[in-house]
Amino acid sequence: MNSMSCLLSFQLWSAINVPISLSPWNISTNSLCSEIKMSPVKTPTETELRIRKILKTLNQLIPPRPFTHMNSTTSATHSTVTILNPRDTYCRGDQLDILLEARDHLGHRKEYGGDFLRARMSSPALKAGASGKVTDFHNVSLSLLLIHPSEGVSALWRARNQGYDKIIFKGKFVNGTSQVFTECGLTLNSSSELCTYLYGRDQEAFYCMKPHHMPCEALTHMTTKNREISYLSVKEKSLFHKKEAESEKSTEKCQTGMKIPVPGGYTLQGRWITTFCNQIQLDTNKINGCLKGKLIYLMGDSTLRQWIYYLPKVVKTLKFFDLHETGIFKKLLLLDAERHTQIQWKKHGYPFLTYSIYSVTDEGYIPREIDRLSGDKNTAIVITFGQHFRPFPIDVFIRRAISVRKAIERLFLRSPDTKVIIKTENIREMHIETEWFGDFHGYIQYLTLNDIFKDLNVGVIDAWDMTVAYGTNNVHPPDVVIGNQINMFLNYIC
Repeated sequence: MNSMSCLLSFQLWSAINVPISLSPWNISTNSLCSEIKMSPVKTPTETELRIRKILKTLNQLIPPRPFTHMNSTTSATHSTVTILNPRDTYCRGDQLDILLEARDHLGHRKEYGGDFLRARMSSPALKAGASGKVTDFHNVSLSLLLIHPSEGVSALWRARNQGYDKIIFKGKFVNGTSQVFTECGLTLNSSSELCTYLYGRDQEAFYCMKPHHMPCEALTHMTTKNREISYLSVKEKSLFHKKEAESEKSTEKCQTGMKIPVPGGYTLQGRWITTFCNQIQLDTNKINGCLKGKLIYLMGDSTLRQWIYYLPKVVKTLKFFDLHETGIFKKLLLLDAERHTQIQWKKHGYPFLTYSIYSVTDEGYIPREIDRLSGDKNTAIVITFGQHFRPFPIDVFIRRAISVRKAIERLFLRSPDTKVIIKTENIREMHIETEWFGDFHGYIQYLTLNDIFKDLNVGVIDAWDMTVAYGTNNVHPPDVVIGNQINMFLNYIC
């Protein structure tokens, strides 16, 4: 096409047109040649074939975009937005369409798409917001944010998939009174002897440099920090400097296996209101009744750890049980002995990124944790992962998501009544460490996760959609968001 105009519907979360970019990124099995013979070509596994298929789709979705000068990139100031077929009044269930005409900094119409955009409607006075259908109260503001131009999207996608070394892992090995730190990682380019740690049936691997006079089994803790490395050019980095700049309500009960539309709801008076099921707002008594006899396992990152700290504020009978672990990422356990309720949070396995040192002796590799549970109708599992995967090539995330799905399928074979809930990752601060942790990486993972789990009998808490609607822009959303996530979870299991 010769010019770039995009039709935006508020039934969509817009990463508009997302033809976004990366140079082709192939995972191929190369045979090794020697003077004597050629080694046999290894047949790709089912998982490898699935990863290749997803990567092919993503690379088609995100084609390379040229970047010659800042003036040729998309300008929010010069681009125009027009409401199509405007009316004086919009009612619940109506669709609002807007047309974005993208222009560069010289005012020229763009010749290709792929900009990373975020559309949101909001009304601060009503504490209302949505990334999709809303009721118009005549005092609603419309925002369309240009997060990254297509040229920036192209650069981020290429940089993400170019190397595994953006994060430095340090492993702590302990032998009696001696302790040694060595370099670890998802890959290690070293001729030194390595310790290889394999996880799960798909043998996901993690490596550490083997310390002298210590066995590999002596690894006890891990810590991480960002490496001072970038795969963006100086010119490309300039793209990421901060610049100022409802359908009819369903009467069906919320339950696992439902197809979640986009958007799945909106905020009003601070509450999250779903558009696809009959969500009940639970008070303390109803929550106590819902949790009675339940075993709940929270598996994931610190955005899910927020749940286990929030719950005792609402359910006063839940008390923390001391498991004699240390550190801010220790396993946490809530108990209500009288109601036979147990709620546990455990961090997910590598890659887990934090300056704080954490134990690896009781590693929370999610597929393995799921395999350890027998499950029953009173068991519920909540899973979230993604934020810690953003700095690495996308195949790391895809492989883990597939491994988690397989573990859930095995769980359903032995216990089809177990409730499994997937909480997607949420948006976070804009323009902070964009190359490593930016929301573009999170959005691609969000799309990928939805595709991998789309036909599984799980419940989905769309934290991405919710935090866009709330406009939080914080890796750890405020309590009002956490409370509404938990309410959605309870609707699924009660």
